[in-house]
Amino acid sequence: MAGVEMDGVDRRILEELQRDGRLPNTALADRVRLSPSPCLRRVRGLESSGVISGYRAEVDRFAVGLGLTVFVEIKVAGHSRDLAGRIEQAVATIPEVVGCHLVSGSADFLLEVVVANLQAYERLLLDTLLTLPGVEDLRSNFSLRTVKQASPLPLDHLRG
Repeated sequence: MAGVEMDGVDRRILEELQRDGRLPNTALADRVRLSPSPCLRRVRGLESSGVISGYRAEVDRFAVGLGLTVFVEIKVAGHSRDLAGRIEQAVATIPEVVGCHLVSGSADFLLEVVVANLQAYERLLLDTLLTLPGVEDLRSNFSLRTVKQASPLPLDHLRG
């Protein structure tokens, strides 16, 4: 979406919607100093261009019994576009994997995994993660505490 042109109003709309995705259009329009119709047109434009990729509720992991977060480093045996694609497809089907990044460094992929407890992670590790195509090495890093949760994206570089 790097080719999408945005101005200061678009940036303010994005900042407000990142804070509260359920904000009614009239309230959003007030906050960004537009009338409701032009505000809605801008939001629809940001959605259709892919800048706004969706809306969802933020669910507290602990409140729903997902008390263990594990960052899993995966090193693969051999590097090819085909193997990377197969791993990406397989990881996309694992509900416990809430984030996956292709990385440089000692690992090839970094996964963020959420499970109920250590026993659930052991089952996921043995039954699923170690069976991913081409896995040569896997290292688990257990989160002791979340210092900063996923938060709104910084948009200051969009100043118009």
